Amino acid sequence: MKQSALLSFVEPLLKLRMNPSPGYNVPPPSIQGEKELIDAAKKRPEAFEPLYKRYFEPIFRFVYQRLNDTDTAQDITQQVFINAMVNIKKFEYRGFPFSSWLYRIAINELNKWFNSRKAERTINIESEGLDDLIDEMEEDRYEDYYEQLANALADLDAESLMLVEMRFFEKRSFKEIGEILDITENNAKVRLYRLLDRIKNVMKEA
Repeated sequence: MKQSALLSFVEPLLKLRMNPSPGYNVPPPSIQGEKELIDAAKKRPEAFEPLYKRYFEPIFRFVYQRLNDTDTAQDITQQVFINAMVNIKKFEYRGFPFSSWLYRIAINELNKWFNSRKAERTINIESEGLDDLIDEMEEDRYEDYYEQLANALADLDAESLMLVEMRFFEKRSFKEIGEILDITENNAKVRLYRLLDRIKNVMKEA
């Protein structure tokens, strides 16, 4: 089926669930029965609707936290699902949640948006996540510590910042982070702890 025909099925979906809460920490939907939903969507575009309803909110929140702009976040989230629907026949189920694939599409769309506008990346810092990050770094909270840490986070490249956000502010497991970034669970751990060491060194030199 041509893309134009596929999109005719998408338009009604885009009117659904347009007012999700933008906060962090969305419980991941159950993946029970997910393979059957994916197989059905590959055969019939209109069968994509249950996947859209299931994952719109967590994908929207993921995008919103990196933009802090509701309208733009909705536009990008819609594009994520259009891309997913058009390319769903390329998706191979390997036991990972369908959402991992959607998050990778979302990351690509976010990168395209930032690159096209040379816009600055938004960092939404919550106190609980920040405390978890500091505890993991095993650092004493000296005067100006929080300010220096915030500055260090602001200077991170997009990929490194994504890793910190997913682990400490979105409370994702290393397994899920690995699935989203398409790396192993152990690789996700190694990358994060090397990154934390780098942040500590930057702060010591500040």
